[in-house]
Amino acid sequence: MIDRRFMDRALELGCAAAAAGEVPVGAVVTRNGAIVGEAHNAPRDLHDPTAHAEILAIRRAAETLGTERLTDCDLWVTLEPCAMCAGAIVHARIGRLYYAASDPKGGAVEHGARVFDQPQCLHRPEVYGGIGEQRAADMLQGFFRQRR
Repeated sequence: MIDRRFMDRALELGCAAAAAGEVPVGAVVTRNGAIVGEAHNAPRDLHDPTAHAEILAIRRAAETLGTERLTDCDLWVTLEPCAMCAGAIVHARIGRLYYAASDPKGGAVEHGARVFDQPQCLHRPEVYGGIGEQRAADMLQGFFRQRR
């Protein structure tokens, strides 16, 4: 059974990103039912193109746990990860990935590069998409509608 409270937290973080003028994506890393790392997108604020929610949450979880291998951790994110973030998931050895909205343009899990399906992929997490999809899609669409 999927514990949706972690996706709810990721969605809250996505809202915080939007309020800060960032693309509204939030991510939470959990281990044994507890949050060990969380973040929202911050490339503009940090002047860092790699400061995606997933990357920052993984970094915080690794620091919290004192290890670069997060094999017994789950990642909850509001948008299908891009190729960079999918690569980080592979290198961190995340056990399960839960994401809300699909990203046909920039996603790399079920779209685009399909990183986890490549024969060179060293680790393949379990993947569960569509959790909280409508809320995440509405948040993203609203954000971009305001900017156009």
